[in-house]
Amino acid sequence: MGLFDRLKAGLKKTKEILRTDVRDLFKAGEILDDNLLEEFEGRLIRTDMGVAAAERITTELREQHGGRTVDVDAIWETVRTELRTLLKGDGTTRWDLTNPLSPLAKAESGPTVILVAGVNGVGKTTSIAKIANLLQKNGHKVVLAAGDTFRAAAVEQLTMWSQRLGCEIVRKGSGADPAAVAFEGASKAVELQADYLIVDTAGRLHNKFNLMEELGKIRRVIQKVIPSAPHESLLVLDATTGQNGLSQAKSFSAAVACTGLVLAKLDGTARGGVTVAIRQEMGIPVKYIGIGEGIDDIEVFDADGFVDALFSK
Repeated sequence: MGLFDRLKAGLKKTKEILRTDVRDLFKAGEILDDNLLEEFEGRLIRTDMGVAAAERITTELREQHGGRTVDVDAIWETVRTELRTLLKGDGTTRWDLTNPLSPLAKAESGPTVILVAGVNGVGKTTSIAKIANLLQKNGHKVVLAAGDTFRAAAVEQLTMWSQRLGCEIVRKGSGADPAAVAFEGASKAVELQADYLIVDTAGRLHNKFNLMEELGKIRRVIQKVIPSAPHESLLVLDATTGQNGLSQAKSFSAAVACTGLVLAKLDGTARGGVTVAIRQEMGIPVKYIGIGEGIDDIEVFDADGFVDALFSK
């Protein structure tokens, strides 16, 4: 399947909830009153869009169509337009969809450093491999740093990916200081004149204070080698976690100073609405989406394409 078809498949359940609710609630010829709108707002929240986004969509429906005879097509169009606006945020995050690297910041000189965070099990390591592959396919030399040292499986998995991709990796034994791995990774990236260094970070939310301390230390040691780093701090979220993803995003964002999100596992979720909730409530742009298990199954996030997939037949 192509990207659009895979996105459609991943959003199928969210789409069915929306379509069923509009068909069930809004009957042609009836008057659109507050009772109908309140019921629809509740059903929007069921898609994990969050209260703020659901309220905004409902408010727009009330202003444009409230007290009038129901026109289902017009209601659909209003919902689509509002979703596009919510996903695009303030309008500053317009990616060049012909350039898969356009969402990523680039250092003025020397290696660009990308920190990647996310709790265990969200697809963080696989997302790192996908981004590394994307960079290499576009002619860049990449170094990986296996900084999630508290989980031996994470180091092994990233090592396996590095071997498959043919890129350099810096790793230490289980339980090693993640900052030491990051420092060595930064040094190796400079030594090899690499274009990008991707640093994996702790995948556990043991508590926010310790996490912030650890990530702060990682930042400081990298800056001893590459003063302008990190240039990107990406948070990987599992799209299937729904509103739990939002609480994860808030905790990690405080620690990492997130610059963008990678939404993984969007090919198998009933909770596609969480994309709207995160964008609306946090103001952090979704930069990439994962729509499959393969190394090439990562795409630049396109708000228009997302909404089109959500409303396609």
